[in-house]
Amino acid sequence: MFWLILLVTPLASAAPLAKVMVDMTYTFDETTLKFPGMKKFELKTLINGMTEGGFWLRVEEFSSGIHVGTHMDAPAHFSKNGKTIDELPLEHFIAPAAVVDMTAKAEIDPDAEATVEDLLKWESTTGQSLNETILLLKSGWGKKWNNRTAFFGTPDDDAAKLHHPGLAPEAAQWLVDNRNIYGIGVETLSFDKGTGFGKEVHQILLGHGMFGIENMANMDKIPIYGATLHVMPMKIGDASGAPTRIIATFPVVLLDDFTGGFRRDAESCYKA
Repeated sequence: MFWLILLVTPLASAAPLAKVMVDMTYTFDETTLKFPGMKKFELKTLINGMTEGGFWLRVEEFSSGIHVGTHMDAPAHFSKNGKTIDELPLEHFIAPAAVVDMTAKAEIDPDAEATVEDLLKWESTTGQSLNETILLLKSGWGKKWNNRTAFFGTPDDDAAKLHHPGLAPEAAQWLVDNRNIYGIGVETLSFDKGTGFGKEVHQILLGHGMFGIENMANMDKIPIYGATLHVMPMKIGDASGAPTRIIATFPVVLLDDFTGGFRRDAESCYKA
């Protein structure tokens, strides 16, 4: 017992590791980008001043399409019998982030797709499995957020003219057949590429109970592995999606060689 106390006490008294917190949600306001055809976000101030009772009061109301800004797609968005946003399991909202970096290919081709090979490369590089993670596709598109034409790949508000990267349908099917991810998140308007008019990836992933997050911010601020996502969609009853707040956390110090050769320190953890 004496030796047990000596071994356990330093662990029990050790201070918790300091964590970095990253907000991965864009602010909802009149500039918020939306998929073509969706109602834009609008905020109306109802009261803003002193009341007759002698105290200050400010009250607003907002209106918006569901699939606007940083938001989550529930399975019901593309699956007749899929779960709505209020039915999704809570345990899937806090999970490791698996960041697959496809920035290089997206710089060459705005309609690039993440492939099965990209997914396997992430597993090989990190020494981790994609199982029970939230897969994130890092494309560099977040840098275009404040330039609507660049972000959409067209100056027009026309879904048929969009250009942005996404996940290949073959990779989506591979995930369904071979892995158990909770959901997917992207920096772009959609996790199907812009020219993916059939929305095959939506059909495959949402059709198998996974969720999708679109228009995520600050994906370049988190490591390819080691961050935990805290995903908090608004609990709207019987809805196909919801505005979503996303926070990523990871230790300030990421240990070297934690997976036997893969460095996840401050300089190397952001790239595969």
